[in-house]
Amino acid sequence: MSTITTTDGTEIFYKDWGSGQPIVFSHGWPLSADDWDTQLLFFLHHGYRVIAHDRRGHGRSTQTGDGHDMDHYADDLAALTAHLDLENAVHVGHSTGGGEVVRYIARHGESRVAKAVLISAVPPLMVQTDANPGGLPKSVFDDLQAQLAANRSEFYRSLAAGPFYGFNRSGAEPSEAIVENWWRQGMMGGAKAHFDGIVAFSQTDFTEDLKQITVPVLVMHGDDDQIVPYADSGPLSAELVQNGTLKTYAGFPHGMPTTQAETINADVLTFLQS
Repeated sequence: MSTITTTDGTEIFYKDWGSGQPIVFSHGWPLSADDWDTQLLFFLHHGYRVIAHDRRGHGRSTQTGDGHDMDHYADDLAALTAHLDLENAVHVGHSTGGGEVVRYIARHGESRVAKAVLISAVPPLMVQTDANPGGLPKSVFDDLQAQLAANRSEFYRSLAAGPFYGFNRSGAEPSEAIVENWWRQGMMGGAKAHFDGIVAFSQTDFTEDLKQITVPVLVMHGDDDQIVPYADSGPLSAELVQNGTLKTYAGFPHGMPTTQAETINADVLTFLQS
């Protein structure tokens, strides 16, 4: 297995295939690099070098008991890009991975970065505050933690079979294979990392990070996202970055890189080639 060891001794697993301009993929909570398999193969076949890592505590990376916050996530990503000596890289983040990408660019600079893509991403801020009245109440995320602590396996199963991919919508055609793959990835990771990760993705305010980003950013969001509601995320992020483009997908769910891979991949490719 390909791994790097961070300064605090955490081993980060990664995949690194092909040659050409690098695209680095940051996955969503509580998944792994495997969630990008369709994208990795697609962009590999279009001449790109594709890289995806398992976030600390997720997938095949160390199930460390601490460091499950956006600063550590960003620093781990920076360590990976430095180890691979990536230049002119495109960073693509889904959901929590979108927050990771934003914090990485703001915290470590743009010298290695060409463009960024945020898909169904958590920025600017998910939780409701006085300054963010459109956010979700903290009780929503407290309940997620309670369900995880009570029965993680059951919780993951119901989340994937329901709102994550929109399989709970009328007329939807649920895929048992997609649900099982989501559950498999989730159960590979550590309960502590996933428990803490709920706080990281919901309570981190990325507003100032977004303002610092000057590279071109494509913000992609479905208007039927039941995990990261559209109105308080995608449009705001696209406005806050200095060179942002918002692409809205009517009826698409949170997990659209999987269920709508053909559309998402084509649009990302167009953005990369522009």
